[in-house]
Amino acid sequence: MRETLQILSTEGLVEATAQRGFRVTSATEDDVRDIQMVRFEVEKIALSRSIALGDIAWEGRVMAAHHALQKAEADVASSPDDLIALKWDEACRAFSYALIEACDSPRLIDLHRKFFDQSRRFRLAQMREGQLDWAARKQRQQGLLEAVLARNEDDALRLLQQDVDAELRH
Repeated sequence: MRETLQILSTEGLVEATAQRGFRVTSATEDDVRDIQMVRFEVEKIALSRSIALGDIAWEGRVMAAHHALQKAEADVASSPDDLIALKWDEACRAFSYALIEACDSPRLIDLHRKFFDQSRRFRLAQMREGQLDWAARKQRQQGLLEAVLARNEDDALRLLQQDVDAELRH
């Protein structure tokens, strides 16, 4: 258990307190802004590289992940229980990963995972509190998919920024 908590601590998800154990990392406005800024910068570089380097097989994986995300979003929007919410969260992660997986940089992918995980609690909180605009999410994700497939980097990065901002606006 202690080893797991140490790993979570290095990931920034929990923090150790002297002589008192561990607790979930606080979420001040500054923390949220910092996570938002770093997450976007990492994803921006990775997505730009993926658009430049990705092949047809990558495009297919992006399309499949988008399709799975749309199904999961429809499910969670109509019935947001915990099991469905976790499946939705995994579909969010899979789509985000699919977008950047062709970047040809394991370090960028690792950084993406780290900051995506740090933003997870905000996305789940918005979902649980009914603060997600499902129609706007669907429109952004469809636009992002289309921009990526068209290799339109400017539009893809603009929509990615909007998506990250919306997830961390809580």
